[in-house]
Amino acid sequence: MEIAQTISKTLPHPRYRLPFAGDIVGLDTAKPVQKEMAMAAELGGIYERKIFGHRLVVVSEPELVAEVNDEKYWAKFLALPHRKLRAIGEDGLFTAFNSEPNWHRAHAVLGPAFSKGAMRGYHEAMQESVNELLTSWDGGSGPVDAYDECSKLAFDVIGRCALSHDFGSFRQPVPFADAIARVLQYVNKSSNDVPIVRSVLGRKATRQHDEDLQFIRHTVDSLIEQRMAQPDSNKTAPDLLEHMLNTPDPHTGDKLTLENIRNQIITFLIAGNETTASTIAFALHFLSTRPDEMQRIRAEVDAVAPDGTDIEFENVPKLRRTRHVVDETLRLWPAAPGYFRKARERGATSLGGYEVPEGWVFVLLPQLHRSPEWGPEAHTFDPNRFATSQASDTNRRIYKPWGTGLRACIGRQFALHEAVLALASIARRYEIRADPDYQLDVREAVTMRPHGVRLSVSRRS
Repeated sequence: MEIAQTISKTLPHPRYRLPFAGDIVGLDTAKPVQKEMAMAAELGGIYERKIFGHRLVVVSEPELVAEVNDEKYWAKFLALPHRKLRAIGEDGLFTAFNSEPNWHRAHAVLGPAFSKGAMRGYHEAMQESVNELLTSWDGGSGPVDAYDECSKLAFDVIGRCALSHDFGSFRQPVPFADAIARVLQYVNKSSNDVPIVRSVLGRKATRQHDEDLQFIRHTVDSLIEQRMAQPDSNKTAPDLLEHMLNTPDPHTGDKLTLENIRNQIITFLIAGNETTASTIAFALHFLSTRPDEMQRIRAEVDAVAPDGTDIEFENVPKLRRTRHVVDETLRLWPAAPGYFRKARERGATSLGGYEVPEGWVFVLLPQLHRSPEWGPEAHTFDPNRFATSQASDTNRRIYKPWGTGLRACIGRQFALHEAVLALASIARRYEIRADPDYQLDVREAVTMRPHGVRLSVSRRS
């Protein structure tokens, strides 16, 4: 990965670069990822931008992404947004440094708890949460906000599966969930704004952020203490907390510390809630505009579970069309919009004939997933892409909604099972209609989420 002497190309960058402020013209602190997508469309599959000396190299060209995904030469990198998230999750799986012993220990301990086989133990709790959403919609009147409803669902699923705790999101306000939402918004905004402005005008938000962090940690610590005092209370099946308290690292025999368990739970509550909620909400938006796709899912569910009762664990893998809808949703709008990679050799490196002075890049997933390799209509929603053998070959190369390598999302089987179960249950029970005047508005708070998707739902006759 050494810099070749012949490399002299200057990385493409936005127009109107200023001497000190850099590429501040046109900076979008509200929708930074979508701004990057627009710049990638203009500048190409690799470019850089600078903001007050902070450099970011963005990559979305498939061959270059394949190169930085090579674990032999590149590894996960915790850049500024992730380092800000580290203030929340500390050495949890998502924000731990590659070299931290706790990451390796937790990965070894938790790997089996997120396997396909482990999903059987979580299925009943997932179904219970889905049923609460259905009951809420049965008794409601007027349109529902897709993201808000899916956020309640995902938060309750994590509460039940990780802690055997019922947050009751469909029955009452949950200040804990509100605090998590605020800290994510703070991280996203403070990662993309101008530091000088934030230090002057953002003091109130910073104080609120500190209070939210303290509240989140105190709440999780209390739930862990309650479990340790009453290990069998409120538990109908093994959960993630029990697994972490009682399972040693198979390599060393060491157990996770209580502090690390807290960090893992906070990570699950943040990552598991935001990403899955966004995915289901995006999928509902697409399905509300495509009654043909909704009918295909409905027919599939009716064939797999014709008696109208809860969908059994064994039947979820049979819902292939529903899974294709989830896959295509994640292609267009992956909840985690990208990941950072750093060359294993220190210092500058080369990529695509350019010098990358600081040796790390950001992989822009929504742009990668719209590569022409997906076909001439890569910007459109089409679940058929995942129903062909050609899609399988493409997927392995340039479909990365869960990240890449050893640091890819450990909870992907969990999220997929939940999303397929939820969408199938909703499609079987309801007719869903979209506002015909609505245009998709994608908001960003570390993750990508649909905003203002209001759906009219009515029971099927």
